[in-house]
Amino acid sequence: MRKDSAVADERPHRHRATPPPEPDEELMRALYREHAGPLLAYVLRLVAGDRQRAEDVVQETLIRAWKNAGQLNRATGSVRPWLVTVARRIVIDGHRSRQARPQEVDPSPLEVIPAEDEIDKALWLMTLSDALEDLSPAHREVLVETYFKGRTVNEAAERLGVPSGTVRSRVFYALRSMKLALEERGVTV
Repeated sequence: MRKDSAVADERPHRHRATPPPEPDEELMRALYREHAGPLLAYVLRLVAGDRQRAEDVVQETLIRAWKNAGQLNRATGSVRPWLVTVARRIVIDGHRSRQARPQEVDPSPLEVIPAEDEIDKALWLMTLSDALEDLSPAHREVLVETYFKGRTVNEAAERLGVPSGTVRSRVFYALRSMKLALEERGVTV
């Protein structure tokens, strides 16, 4: 209730009727009744039949009309040309804004591509490095040469200056020791 009407009518009312609608509200109802249907049909053509987008544009157009109700009340003649112009500009602005930003892509294909978990990899390397420290220097050397550097038994033997049979034997016992060291750290091999 507006203040001036409260001052003018100070009598107590037992049953008040709902107040008459505000002039802007009545204008909006009339605009919607008269222009929403034809405006929706016009906008549907502009947005290539996308009904949801067309309804959004009509709604935005009517909101702008409501915000400019003072200008519409003073306007003489039909307001439909104004509404059509506003709707067309909303569609154009929407089209331009979609062109200005990069096209959105569907992230679902990325979800099916397996990605390595870098934290798990780092933890595994830390555990492996720690377990290698438990080995004797001779066992550690043969594992580094054969498994980590990818050398053959003969290449590792030449590099370490020991017979190839010694390298085979050290690799066998180094792997057994490594397995035990990893199991102590909770890793099952």
